Amino acid sequence: MELSDLTLKKARAGLENKDFSAKELVSATLERIQKLDPKISAFLTVCPESALKQAAETDELIARSQKLKALSGIPFSAKDVFSTQGIKTTAASRILENYIPVYDATAIKKLREAGAILIGKTNHDAFGFGSSTENSDFQVTHNPWNLNKVPGGSSGGSAAAVASGMGVFSLAEDTGGSIRQPACFCGVTGLKVTYGLVSRYGVIAYGSSLDTIGVITPSVEDAAFLLGIIAGPDPLDATTMPNPIPDYLESLNQGIKGLRIGLPKEYFIEGIDPEVKQSLDEAVKKFEKLGAKTESVSLPHTPDAIPAYYLSGISEVSANLARYDGVRFGYSSPEARELEDLYLESRAKGFGPEVKRRIMLGTYALSAGYYDAFYKKAQQVRYLIKQDFDRVFQKVDLLLAPVSPFPPFGIGEKAEDPLQMWLADIFTVTINPAGVPGLALPCGFTKNNLPIGLQLIGPQLSEGVLLKAGHAYQSQTDWHKRRPSLSA
Repeated sequence: MELSDLTLKKARAGLENKDFSAKELVSATLERIQKLDPKISAFLTVCPESALKQAAETDELIARSQKLKALSGIPFSAKDVFSTQGIKTTAASRILENYIPVYDATAIKKLREAGAILIGKTNHDAFGFGSSTENSDFQVTHNPWNLNKVPGGSSGGSAAAVASGMGVFSLAEDTGGSIRQPACFCGVTGLKVTYGLVSRYGVIAYGSSLDTIGVITPSVEDAAFLLGIIAGPDPLDATTMPNPIPDYLESLNQGIKGLRIGLPKEYFIEGIDPEVKQSLDEAVKKFEKLGAKTESVSLPHTPDAIPAYYLSGISEVSANLARYDGVRFGYSSPEARELEDLYLESRAKGFGPEVKRRIMLGTYALSAGYYDAFYKKAQQVRYLIKQDFDRVFQKVDLLLAPVSPFPPFGIGEKAEDPLQMWLADIFTVTINPAGVPGLALPCGFTKNNLPIGLQLIGPQLSEGVLLKAGHAYQSQTDWHKRRPSLSA
């Protein structure tokens, strides 16, 4: 059993065929975390006792010839923004350093009910504010392909864990690229769903109108299987859609002959790293060889996406993070003598620099004198961005674009320049304001053996088509099968 090569499909088959037990799989995963994570720092919390107990219960069911659930015995991780009953949930921020929820997020609950075993909670930029996992209040996560490079962000811990075989898959969250960009940087597959397809209940909020839940996996096929489990309406989340959930695996092997794929010219711009461009060009040819038809299209408001996204997001941040006041839950300064001091000292010590920056900018954008000039204008541009996507999807079925204009960058390289860090999301932030889904998958490597990724973007609720196209590409390539050389 080579954990680095273990996809969800292989893990399920191995358990069903009794090639290994659930306890053996979980124990091997925990041993791998113990050996590899000191140099990768993907995990904030590991749950050996509860994981081994659940694995033993799964093995008892197998011994009694009980029918296994869809994910029985499968170890997974979750970004530390998902509430997990009885397990510390920090949002990678000091202000929630000792917070232990009394309930599970809906997505966690669904995975547990399907038999999956939570192995641990992964590191990320605090509250999801970042593109490199350098803004965590606890540790910096390293890219398993090169420990001097960032794994992307904000879900860098999840992507690094999957890429290095520390868990079969990871549950993550995407507000402006937080699943797709780290999946790209770590050479794995990342799915960001249509807004409202998966419940956000129990997920610590960044921007409530932008946050979406998804998965990071070794393959598109695994992502399709998992989406069928976590998607669906939730009475605890009024933003979820009432639509019935299709069988995403059913159409996975239908091929993509005749599929119309648009190449947005605003994403293929000057300044893209030459190796990234070459890999994207080769991927386009591969899709054409598979029977797809490609054409150039335009999303004219793309240049406005970064300011519109950040103004919208940070405005929601200033509202969402107001609840962390040192009174109800989270860090409370023991030195405060009065109520106002409690607010000020708790937030000053509990929040990191990037969190403070976004709260301040968001509060400024919402203030009486600047609301119309900033927040209202950002919402108007957001509507124009959505209209761009609506128009282009009348001509094509999907869009193909780079995830990042450059390969993984060095740790510390952009940390001192917030604007440069924000620009790392230039190709990913556009789809969150529009509420449409995106799928990131590896499409090559640089000469220095760093992963390169592409993203497929579709109209709302087009996950089936996205997954079909991604699976067709992965059936003819092996980029997603490559794993970093790590001594375990």
